[in-house]
This record gives sequence, C-alpha cells and structure tokens, in this order.
Amino acid sequence: MSQIKPLGNRVLLKRVEEDEQVKGGIIIPDSAKEKPQEAEVVALGTGKKDDDGNAHVFSVAVGDSVLTSKYGGTDIKLNDVDYILVDEDDILGIVE
Repeated sequence: MSQIKPLGNRVLLKRVEEDEQVKGGIIIPDSAKEKPQEAEVVALGTGKKDDDGNAHVFSVAVGDSVLTSKYGGTDIKLNDVDYILVDEDDILGIVE
C-alpha cells in the first residue's frame, strides 16, 4: 500500500508496465519509451463537494484498471515504484 493519501478529487495510480520485448536486437532505453497509459487505481482522494454541499461520488474504485491522458498528472516515485497523481477528470476510461 502506498504512503500517499490524495486530497480532493485526485486519484493515485500505479502505472502498469508492459513486458519489454526486444525485436530485431534493438534495445530502446527507458528515456525514449512512451509512458504507459494504463494504470491501476491505488487510492482515492477525500472527494470534493458541489455548491450545495453534496459529496462527489468517484466514478472509479481502488483496484480498477484505467486509461489516463498521455501527459496528464504528476509523476511520483516512492520506494522504487512509479505512481501518477491525477485529477479524476484526467482518467479517460475504465478497462474491463
């Protein structure tokens, strides 16, 4: 479990790394690889309230596999694990 508790409508995601497959003997360095857009929901924020004071219900749950926007969010590294902290609006969909 992570040691980060998101606030507001933010969601903490753990990137799902694709298996590295080398084709033709060419090795692509990590710095040149695209970041994966699939991630797993690790923690949900405290939520936000609308103008009437009603609590916002998250569309995702802990454990869901989701797709995120390519350049959205803030990258965080904790205990050698890559996380991304995003607004719920930056989540494009749930992978079923």
